[in-house]
Amino acid sequence: MLKYLTDLIEIAKEQTKKRLAVAACQDEEVLRAVHEAAISGIVEPILIGDMDKTQMIARELGISIEAYEKIDVKELDKAAEIAVRHVSSDKADFIMKGLIDTSILLKEVLNKEYGLRTDSLLSHVMIYEVPSYHKFVFLTDGGMNLEPNLDDKVKIVKNATKVCKALGYDRIKVAAIAAKEKVNPKMIATVHADELKKMCNDGLFENGVIIDGPLALDLAVSKEAAKIKGYNSEVAGDADILLVPNIETGNGIGKSLTYFANSQSAGIIMGAKVPIVLVSRADSHEAKLYSIALGSMISELN
Repeated sequence: MLKYLTDLIEIAKEQTKKRLAVAACQDEEVLRAVHEAAISGIVEPILIGDMDKTQMIARELGISIEAYEKIDVKELDKAAEIAVRHVSSDKADFIMKGLIDTSILLKEVLNKEYGLRTDSLLSHVMIYEVPSYHKFVFLTDGGMNLEPNLDDKVKIVKNATKVCKALGYDRIKVAAIAAKEKVNPKMIATVHADELKKMCNDGLFENGVIIDGPLALDLAVSKEAAKIKGYNSEVAGDADILLVPNIETGNGIGKSLTYFANSQSAGIIMGAKVPIVLVSRADSHEAKLYSIALGSMISELN
């Protein structure tokens, strides 16, 4: 089982090099990460954006982008359209968000004419390498869906388990997070968690997926807490995926892991025809590099 995000880079190196379309590439951390991924043999970059600014950034970073395919376009919406059209016409294998609002990029991803829609729901999956935890934490969804309903959560779980499968997981433990372990009709998160657990027991999800909930966060990640509270579960203290009830919970847990626990991370949007690399502008180029490697691994399965 993988434990370090650097492992993603090593695995991605062994796969076929992927073509990465970067929408609005005129961003320092994005360009640095894309260049590192290219020289590592992970991707062939397709830089789409303002080339004057991109070339200036490259000179400041002391890197050469001459060997990369470049498409000069100033308008952000046009850069997003070209990136999406490259994938839909099989000129690129996956997409990365550059210096562009997420909403602009996703509008093109969801375009009915040339977009990358599927029957699934777009959802954000973050992987955290947490120093105090014994394996990766997959957090979903703290970046896309505000207040997902039960059907949404089914799709969110399926998107997250695809990421786990791409990393070689055979047994995937999902903790449906809520504030308490008992079902309370007034707390919709507990109701949804209980329903998801029943659906899993009825075989709705892939073999190897185990869902338990509702679970408070301490029970999901601490065997000691589960022991003290007398909660017996295969998932308790050993969760792979933390399924959060809403975006605020996911955003709060994710930012806490980054800023309080010094966790490294990688982020991806699932649910489209190809993975979309999307991380915070505040994230380091290392986080962006890990996310590119993750996107490459997932696109290998498409």
